[in-house]
Amino acid sequence: MLGAIIGDIVGSVYELNNIKTKDFPLFREDCFFTDDTVLTCAVAEAIMEGGERDQFIDSLKKYGRLYPEAGYSQTTKAWLLSENREPYHSCGNGAAMRVSPCGWMMDCGFAARTGSLSKVLEWAERSAEVTHDHPEGIKGARATAEAIFLCRFYFGGFHMDGETPIDDDPVECKKRLREHIEEEYGYDLSRTLDEIRPTYQLDATCQNTVPEALIAFLESTDFEDAIRNAISLGGDSDTLAAITGSIAEAAYGIPMWMKEKAISYLDEPLRDVLRRWRKFCI
Repeated sequence: MLGAIIGDIVGSVYELNNIKTKDFPLFREDCFFTDDTVLTCAVAEAIMEGGERDQFIDSLKKYGRLYPEAGYSQTTKAWLLSENREPYHSCGNGAAMRVSPCGWMMDCGFAARTGSLSKVLEWAERSAEVTHDHPEGIKGARATAEAIFLCRFYFGGFHMDGETPIDDDPVECKKRLREHIEEEYGYDLSRTLDEIRPTYQLDATCQNTVPEALIAFLESTDFEDAIRNAISLGGDSDTLAAITGSIAEAAYGIPMWMKEKAISYLDEPLRDVLRRWRKFCI
């Protein structure tokens, strides 16, 4: 989930000031965490508390009220600060930008033995539908969480019965990921960043953010390059980079210096969630 937080922080200064290049300072002094980080931490805490529907609602509202000016959409902020506990049928990319903890809630060995990703999809759907119960919102969360898990699986050297590991072949890892997501979710991942970049604009829907984030990962060479790819598209920069970063973390890991730098932008309550999450995932 730190990959999502890094993407959010790096992209924070470009959301309203888009750039269309990969040549930019990665961590500026004026970078900051936004609602993407806050709600990712909220999802992680909900999972640590048991991950039932009420726990997701309670945790999202808790952190939304702790950070009321973090940059939520008007609809999301109204829900977070209200007593309403029903979803608001959103297809927004908020469902995907906060889902990354769910992609780590399944053992790769279990998937290898059973051939099932059901637990990942169950967690992702549960985390999304408490607010984003529109089919596209749930789809975006599921696709992102599944991409995270498949990167953990393939890049981690796991394989199904009768197959051989492909972790020494990143091109094949990404090919299988691309084919699976296209078949399962119908996203067009055949486009290139160079084709998308000239006309891509701010769009806060899952259906016009998640595919682009996946492509930014698929064209990357390492974690930093994935973040730079996402930012270079423009659009909803912090959220696009958060989704891309969450997937890239599972494939590449994160350089220690980037982890330390990102954590320096967080306050103590959010750092505490990260500490507890690391212990929880061990």
